[in-house]
Amino acid sequence: MSHPLILTLDQQGLPHRWITWQHACFYYAKDLVAWVAGEHCFTFLGGTSRLTGERSCIEANSIIAIKGRALSGRSLHQVPPLDNRELFHRDRHVCAYCGEQLPGNRLTRDHVVPLSQHGRDAWMNVVTACRGCNQAKSGRTPEQAGMELLYAPYVPNKAEYLILCNRQILADQMDFLARHVPSASRVRPG
Repeated sequence: MSHPLILTLDQQGLPHRWITWQHACFYYAKDLVAWVAGEHCFTFLGGTSRLTGERSCIEANSIIAIKGRALSGRSLHQVPPLDNRELFHRDRHVCAYCGEQLPGNRLTRDHVVPLSQHGRDAWMNVVTACRGCNQAKSGRTPEQAGMELLYAPYVPNKAEYLILCNRQILADQMDFLARHVPSASRVRPG
């Protein structure tokens, strides 16, 4: 049986990352869970104690805040890693030039300022493009190619990134993350 990922937060309630149920059990067993949230609770059974004959049991919530230094403060503010799957989700699978919505296998990562013109491979310089538009733009900027961008690139915040990288989010986890997503975000649920 597969279990959904558990959403971890820092003690202040800021989203941190997704972890497996096994990792959540580690935090519970080491008493590193500061507080819990969410409507879903999962029961995990362990081994049987030779001394008592009782089976160990851990109940883990779908959203847990981790105590102290268990979370690196530096990682809370890092720019999320760029990857095509999350890029296409950020841009809702819509080509930034023609506006066509396509499946991921028909999309490409386009560098607004091409790498050949010293553009960077970073969230603020990439958009989703269909293969045809990417080939038409070639190694030029949108202005040089006479192609207008239909939307601007942006760096997703931590909550947006967590939504982008997990396609099996529980309703309580999505409600929590949605409260941390800017109102103008293209990732905003609903």
